[in-house]
Amino acid sequence: MIDFNKAVKEVTNAVILKVGNPVNDRVVLATLESFGIRDSDVPTDFGFPSLNELASYIFQDLKGENPKDLKNKLEKVKENKTESIPISDYLWVKSKLFVKYYPLGLFHLFPVFIQIITIIFFGYSLWTFLGFNIIQSTAVVFGVILGLTVTGGYIQVLGRQSSFYWHHQEYYKSKFIIDKMTFSGIQGLLVSFVVIFLINFFFNFYPFSFVLITIVYAFLIGLLLLVMAPFHSIKQRWFNSLVILIATLTALGLSLTTAIHIYVTHWIGIALAIVISRAYLQFFFKRKIQQDSSNQTKPRTKTVIYRNYHYFFYGILIYAFIFLDRLLAWSADATLTHNYLFLYEKNYEIGMDLAIVIFFLLAGVLEYSIASFSKFLDIRQKSTSLLETASFNDSMRKMYHGHIRLLLLSAFVATFLIYFFVTKTWGYQASFGEALDAVSITVCVIGGLGYFFLTWGMLNSLYLFTLNRPQGALIAIAIAFGVNFIIGFLCSRILSYEYSAIGMLVGAFVFMLLTTRETISYFKKLDYHYYASY
Repeated sequence: MIDFNKAVKEVTNAVILKVGNPVNDRVVLATLESFGIRDSDVPTDFGFPSLNELASYIFQDLKGENPKDLKNKLEKVKENKTESIPISDYLWVKSKLFVKYYPLGLFHLFPVFIQIITIIFFGYSLWTFLGFNIIQSTAVVFGVILGLTVTGGYIQVLGRQSSFYWHHQEYYKSKFIIDKMTFSGIQGLLVSFVVIFLINFFFNFYPFSFVLITIVYAFLIGLLLLVMAPFHSIKQRWFNSLVILIATLTALGLSLTTAIHIYVTHWIGIALAIVISRAYLQFFFKRKIQQDSSNQTKPRTKTVIYRNYHYFFYGILIYAFIFLDRLLAWSADATLTHNYLFLYEKNYEIGMDLAIVIFFLLAGVLEYSIASFSKFLDIRQKSTSLLETASFNDSMRKMYHGHIRLLLLSAFVATFLIYFFVTKTWGYQASFGEALDAVSITVCVIGGLGYFFLTWGMLNSLYLFTLNRPQGALIAIAIAFGVNFIIGFLCSRILSYEYSAIGMLVGAFVFMLLTTRETISYFKKLDYHYYASY
């Protein structure tokens, strides 16, 4: 016979370890549901008529306890590591954060820099090759775009939810979400491939071989991103750099020493990276789960969807926004595309590839800004009394302004680096054996400014994401995408194809303005948002 009192006591302790002191019975109810306890199980397992009544009983029971005794696992750990930083030491702490996280943001883009280096010296990278003709380039690059865009939403959800469970040391749930989102991402890719096949079957835009090559690249790139994304959540991002280095060297070695087709060398290299990443991930989590087998209940799928659908659509739209202007430019001149819907335009692509380097070089600012914001948000809320909320909000808003100034300074430095690379004989011309076309320079200037505003908007979005306020960022990127399409379409058709970059610039500026307005409003009520997020 089940001892109901013992069962209720055990589940009460589990609730305390999970959430600490709950603010109401709805928090207790949500926590019980996260344990996988169903309404139908409650009468037989706990002796209560329903889950609601069990949650209400536990909450009322905890109200009689000393709040100081109701601390979750993380609070107990922090109790022994209470951080008190004198005001005079804030600058020193900020400096340490900058030294740690700014280079870290750049280092984690090492996989991208590997591709740039191999392209410069060998005309080859893990998914590109300078020897491709225009049809081949279109198939490959469109495949990469498709893989990035389709999986973008799944990766956002995977990263956010698995990070949440990882932070709370719920390793089984973290792995479950990673596996679930990876499988869902594969399903999303397959559905998109079916749609593309059907459209091409009825309208015959491209030969079957073209579509097949595009889909293979899209699947491999998409799957690679899905299996590499978890390493950000589990604080093992260094592994991505290692695995891309191994895969790139393998593929490059095959292309230089064998007669294997370039497509196949790419596919072998990417597949190798996928296999290594997945194998290491399985090994890593196996050890972690063995260390802590206390809670191995599966997260409720509906709960995960409800919490993350904003991030899912944001992940898709941000990639769609980034690549929209390229597709508009590729399809602008019917005399070039002939019977095809769109064809790769080399000069435009080179200009945008140079412009996006600004975004990459600003990654350190994003990494440092969010790390600094999260750190001081926690510190200041501990040292600020309830009557000083205005001071708390003001201090964090000033920190935000400092991060924007750092973003501007970094963009200024990045612009000079690109300027010298483009204009000096030792730069682009020495690397690729030809001068940069005027179209590429125009696109680079417009696109570079656009990527600066896009980075600013993404930084604003990261602030909003930190305390789970994604709605404003999602609405902003949706509006920006529409602006990008309308202006880019008109400029590329009325003026010239290279001016589709103006659509990206104006769209990014709108994205920055909307997210900045949302972020300023967010900082005015930061104390409320901070409380509401827990």
